Amino acid sequence: MSPIAAATSDAKSVQAASTNLSLTQDGITLKLGDVFYDGTRLSFSIEREGKNLPEQVISPYMPINPKETNEKFKKRMVPEKDQKKGYLKTPEVLVDGNKLKSSHSMFGDKVSQKNAVEAEYNQLDALPDEFEMTIQVGVTRISKPFEFKVPVKKDGNMVSIKPNKTQKSGKFSYTVKQLDLTSRTTRLVLDSEGQVPASSKQTGKYTPSMMYYDIVDDQGKMLQQRKVGFSNSKPRTKYHIDELYNAIGSRPQYVTIKPYTFTVNPTNWSIIGQGKGADGKFKNGDKTYIKELEMTIPVPAQ
Repeated sequence: MSPIAAATSDAKSVQAASTNLSLTQDGITLKLGDVFYDGTRLSFSIEREGKNLPEQVISPYMPINPKETNEKFKKRMVPEKDQKKGYLKTPEVLVDGNKLKSSHSMFGDKVSQKNAVEAEYNQLDALPDEFEMTIQVGVTRISKPFEFKVPVKKDGNMVSIKPNKTQKSGKFSYTVKQLDLTSRTTRLVLDSEGQVPASSKQTGKYTPSMMYYDIVDDQGKMLQQRKVGFSNSKPRTKYHIDELYNAIGSRPQYVTIKPYTFTVNPTNWSIIGQGKGADGKFKNGDKTYIKELEMTIPVPAQ
């Protein structure tokens, strides 16, 4: 059977459980930590300990597929008996015994800690405020997965605003459906419709991208978007946007939504100005803000 670590469901121990669960199997120890759920995001980290482990934590191997023709992928299709011991496989997550449903997920190295990984799940499918989470983690050359069980309770500090407010310019409009402010994330949900307006620089051989959205608090601080996705294709006329940004910090009196576009080349839909800058850092491209589409959303004091 798989080794199982289970945390008590006593209320006082729920927070501690996220940092105290540890399992050892065949010389390798995994420690579960940083368990967090705020209604919009479920996340945790796993630390790996042991001797003679590979420097990389996440498994580079791929499932064997006889029909695969890509030589690069085929080199990663190594039989289990020939794999190096100690790599972590993608976790399987259960909520009250049922497989977790998430539209967006991430599993990667924990930048702030060596020999550790972190997992994050967003756009969750109606999770309860409290539940038991089971995390099953496979490790290469170990036959049984490590299994953690921990009670999870929703962070109670979320402010959810549903303004259902619309801003329009020309043929384009967007409606903010929901804005969630938590201690660790900010979530923006909106629907847009119509052709994106073009600036004077976005005519002729250039055109605007789809619409993107920045969030700025009442002190002028811009929140960093967790991930800015690029479709590199002709913008559609309808979008449903559900995006995460960094936490806003202390509660503001209001936030401002600032829509913007990138300038793109329609021959290949590449973004003008995207790439490594003179300072060596990657740039997404220059933003063109549409002032008349800005929207201010009041944040309730309580």
